[in-house]
Amino acid sequence: MKHKTFIKLFLSAFQLSACTFGGGFVIIPLMQKKFVDELHWIEEQEMMDITAIAQSSPGAVAVNASILVGYHVAGVIGALITVLGTVLPPLIIISIVSFFYTAFRDNVIVNMAMAGMLAGVAAVICNVVITMGKGIFQKKRVLPVVVLFASFVAVRFIKINIILIILVCAVIGVADTLYLDKKGRQA
Repeated sequence: MKHKTFIKLFLSAFQLSACTFGGGFVIIPLMQKKFVDELHWIEEQEMMDITAIAQSSPGAVAVNASILVGYHVAGVIGALITVLGTVLPPLIIISIVSFFYTAFRDNVIVNMAMAGMLAGVAAVICNVVITMGKGIFQKKRVLPVVVLFASFVAVRFIKINIILIILVCAVIGVADTLYLDKKGRQA
């Protein structure tokens, strides 16, 4: 049984990585569709947690997410298998592109295809924002919404360093979780 899970993990990660252009924010909704909706290996809230951890950890979001998904499904070996499945397609594609770089660099059709992919990537990133934002707004809690908008304003308009924003949000999240746990135990 474990053997089939390992093969399915590798093939799923390989397929997602091979068919994803635009980075980690594009692969996240595809991972959610695959592992939450199709395979039912992960709950939706767990996938949101995995996404948050993957984004806040150093390194590529897709690789971080694949480590967490693989570990959640099949432990350390699952994490190694999903990382391999995630990094192999870009490694193969970059190797091929670098071999034919001069032919690709000046090709008008390749340049137009890349420009078209940028529009698709923007649409997928908007989808991620809407999907993750829905979960925040549906819980009918004010604090996450205030933190969301305050973080946006702080980064976009006030130009506060993103690391400071992440640290402050982490402290707020820990305090909120402790408060909700204490409140839940008293009820």
